[in-house]
Amino acid sequence: MNNNRFAESVATAVGIILLLAATGSARAQNAKPVAVPAPNEALPGAQPRSSHSLADDFSGLNYTDEQKAQIDKIHRDEQSQKEAVAKDAKLTADQKDAFIEGYTRLEYGQIFRMLTPEQRRQARQKMLAQRTSNLVVPGKQAVQK
Repeated sequence: MNNNRFAESVATAVGIILLLAATGSARAQNAKPVAVPAPNEALPGAQPRSSHSLADDFSGLNYTDEQKAQIDKIHRDEQSQKEAVAKDAKLTADQKDAFIEGYTRLEYGQIFRMLTPEQRRQARQKMLAQRTSNLVVPGKQAVQK
């Protein structure tokens, strides 16, 4: 149990370091002005940010009481991390966004790992359906399957 906690702590620390390094190197490389697309214009190859949430991806699954307790603990832990980042005056807005996104991904991963194989299959189906509904093809509304 302690080894697992230690591994999670190390993974979190490495993730944070990588996020900081990526943010710093991206700022250094972007010294030249860059053309910014119009708000409604998508970057080529970029996936649109979806408005769905953790609740959307994992809703409708029948959780055991133990799973509910684990999910609540994971959510509380990650929420406290996000709040600490939001209050950190040393971080820029971009850095805060990167940290919060990283913590959200960690939360998704932790919840996904505690699901049963059947729950994982159901969650994957929901995520795939959401992703395909968000894909936009030029000249068409959305990709329909």
